[in-house]
Amino acid sequence: MGEQEHVFVAMSGGVDSAVAAVQLLEAGYRVTGIHMRIWRDPAAQPAEHTQRRPDALAKSSAQLLGIHFVSLDVKDPFYRDVVQPFITQYLTGKTPNPCIFCNPQVKWGILQAYALKQGADCFATGHYARLDRTPSGKVRLLKAVDRTKDQSYMLCMLSQTQLRQTIFPLGEMTKEEVRVKADALKLPAAQQPDSQDLCFLGKGDYRNFLHRFSPESFQPGKIVDMQGKVLGEHNGLAFYTVGQRKGIRIAASEPYYVAGKDLQNNRLVVGFSDQIGRRYLKASCINWISGNPPETNRSYDVMIRYRADPVPGLLSLATENEIRLEFKQLLRGITPGQAAVLYSGEECLGGGVIQAID
Repeated sequence: MGEQEHVFVAMSGGVDSAVAAVQLLEAGYRVTGIHMRIWRDPAAQPAEHTQRRPDALAKSSAQLLGIHFVSLDVKDPFYRDVVQPFITQYLTGKTPNPCIFCNPQVKWGILQAYALKQGADCFATGHYARLDRTPSGKVRLLKAVDRTKDQSYMLCMLSQTQLRQTIFPLGEMTKEEVRVKADALKLPAAQQPDSQDLCFLGKGDYRNFLHRFSPESFQPGKIVDMQGKVLGEHNGLAFYTVGQRKGIRIAASEPYYVAGKDLQNNRLVVGFSDQIGRRYLKASCINWISGNPPETNRSYDVMIRYRADPVPGLLSLATENEIRLEFKQLLRGITPGQAAVLYSGEECLGGGVIQAID
């Protein structure tokens, strides 16, 4: 870390980003805090009145640390690039992970771009991940020391250009160490709960959100088993996720799980645990962090959703537009819309958005 280099650190109002700013100051950087004001579901606002607003918490932390603070209004691009695709993907039978694309398009695409335009040398966030800068100039994205908080999965769509001018100050820390440091410094965000993945919903339920913002998603239809036998009725395909067990409400000798969605006939397909496993997946919207596809016909560790345990998968196809993975074991819950992210040891190679399963 270079002395007196200027770093803009994204400050969400949470404890992680506040401690990230502390780490940068202690390392000798000149630090500016930058906060993005995102679009939030209006229905979530009343519940948040009992807590301090994220922008107020971020500003308070910056004032306590004695650093300059900037707040950017990104409501319109956030709604366009994150919220609208979230709604659209649910309507097309997918279960999206909006953070995967918010990071490259908004957090880095807008905040980092703004910081560099203002003369910053680098951009930092409170993500739990590490970077390895190789002699060739390439940057490798690595898992965090604290495996229980590792967020490299969420960063899989970042580019070499974005990562070269990025710092992750918390990559070598555990969450417990971050909390202890925040308490010791009496940071305003010290006791804040961890942020939710769907930040624009607050504590709201995504089903209620979809019902209000996309009422066409509420189209009841038939629930059928793997042979097409009608078992009951669903409330709308958007309210179910492949691999889901709860909420099906059909009596049987063993629990039913969501096996798939028949969009053409508006049918929810369910099956027993031993019926819904899949061995293959295809993914698109591909990003390789190195800039080049990894070697094919070899096995990698694959995460099929955030926090999932990695499983070995054979990469049989890898292009700029598509990947195909084959698993030795049947996997339950391979979900279109989620990201399939590849790892080689500690290194996150990148991945793509699951489109089809076999």
